[in-house]
Amino acid sequence: MAFLRGVWGVLRTPGRSGAELCAGCGGRLRSPFSFVCVPKWFSSTLNGYPKKPVNSYIRFTREKMNILRAQYPELKVTELAKRLGEQWKELSDAEKKMYEDAYKEEWKAYREEVNRIHEVLTPAERKSLVESRAQRFFKGERVIKKKELLMLGKPKRARTAYNIFLSEYLPTCEGATIQAKWKSAHENWKNLSSSQKLVYEHLAKDDKIRYANEIRSWEERMIEDGRSDLVRPRPRQRNRMTQEKED
Repeated sequence: MAFLRGVWGVLRTPGRSGAELCAGCGGRLRSPFSFVCVPKWFSSTLNGYPKKPVNSYIRFTREKMNILRAQYPELKVTELAKRLGEQWKELSDAEKKMYEDAYKEEWKAYREEVNRIHEVLTPAERKSLVESRAQRFFKGERVIKKKELLMLGKPKRARTAYNIFLSEYLPTCEGATIQAKWKSAHENWKNLSSSQKLVYEHLAKDDKIRYANEIRSWEERMIEDGRSDLVRPRPRQRNRMTQEKED
């Protein structure tokens, strides 16, 4: 037991020195095996950090979505998003300005609150906060964008032949765990003949055409609604002279 205490004491030494090197913030490492200091003020500061206000169009859709959903409960999210886009285009400049002014007011309050938080932090704490928020930002941005695209009715990507097979096989597959079901599905897919796989490949090809048509229509609607930032970048056309040389 004494030997174990001695080993534990040695392992704790890097943790204490690591905390002392962290600009005197008083934070402790999560474990003796970690060399990343977690300041005490991080959880309270990050939890109280203000969220960025949403733009005028998203504000409008959030306000009207529940109303439209109650009026048309049978419609899918894609149809509701399409109707919201049409309603937004029909708004007058004065009506749109109301949402834009509300966004500007919230943005002003947001900046004031951020500045207030940064004023009470030391330079070392401010740097640590920026780095931590950057990590959370990239993770949160993906989630927010995914929800936004779902609300705007972006079409689902085309499925592969294997994905289509899984959607048919898994619901009828018997297995104690999800891992067992996936393993069984993988084995069954490998045992399919070329002619059987060809059926799923044709379905995948049709789904690819479906996605191409739907995404083209959706992107045209996004451009009309002023959301060209959601449209995929167009591939650059090569110079004619370069093409002629290759020919």
